[in-house]
Amino acid sequence: MMRTANPALNSKTFEHPAGALSTDVMTLEGTVNKTGFLLFALIVPAAWVWTRFATTPESVLPWIAIGGIGGLVMALVTIFKKTWAPVTAPLYAALEGLLLGGLSAMMERAYNGIVLQAVVLTAGTLLCLLLAYRSGLIRATENFKLGIVAATGGIFLIYLTTWILGMFGTSVPYIHDNGVVGIGFSLVVVVIAALNLVLDFDFIEQGVEHGAPKFMEWYAAFGLLVTLVWLYIEILRLLSKLRSR
Repeated sequence: MMRTANPALNSKTFEHPAGALSTDVMTLEGTVNKTGFLLFALIVPAAWVWTRFATTPESVLPWIAIGGIGGLVMALVTIFKKTWAPVTAPLYAALEGLLLGGLSAMMERAYNGIVLQAVVLTAGTLLCLLLAYRSGLIRATENFKLGIVAATGGIFLIYLTTWILGMFGTSVPYIHDNGVVGIGFSLVVVVIAALNLVLDFDFIEQGVEHGAPKFMEWYAAFGLLVTLVWLYIEILRLLSKLRSR
């Protein structure tokens, strides 16, 4: 059974919907091309927000809010209506670009050079894990998948608890600070986020092998982008803790 911690990809993701044509199927090359397009769709609005922050910092706050809320909505729509992915996935990427552009600009002002470091580390992690996966050094066994799914679920529960407690003026101690515990927690989260890429690679490969419908190239690219956005944010968070010490 295929398993992944990514909420955009689950055991029924690559099933053919009723009426789908089996002759027009998902390919690895097509998925790679769609992923490149989504990254471009993310970078353009991110660069635009970054430029606005340089002149009028206060003007980017609404765009960050629009990107965050809109990106979440588009992600949920894409997950529940995967046949819409050719339209909703680019919209998700563009909205996430607004969010990441604003967040990155603010972090760059606080810690000069941190964004370049985060981008390089994210890209390097993607490349290294892809090479390790293709060479067979890392295999997505069932036990591996179970461990990553469980760890990702635990992180989600911690973040959800933190968010709920924050509504009542309470915070979870230590893990969000720049102390040893906080840095250690962020490091663990970065590792788990990175290992989710291995599950995504495996799941996409399975989709190609099973002849998923063509629109699933967009959906698979969307799922991979979700993990990359999470990984970048967590690396940015870890670096900020290290730089603030």
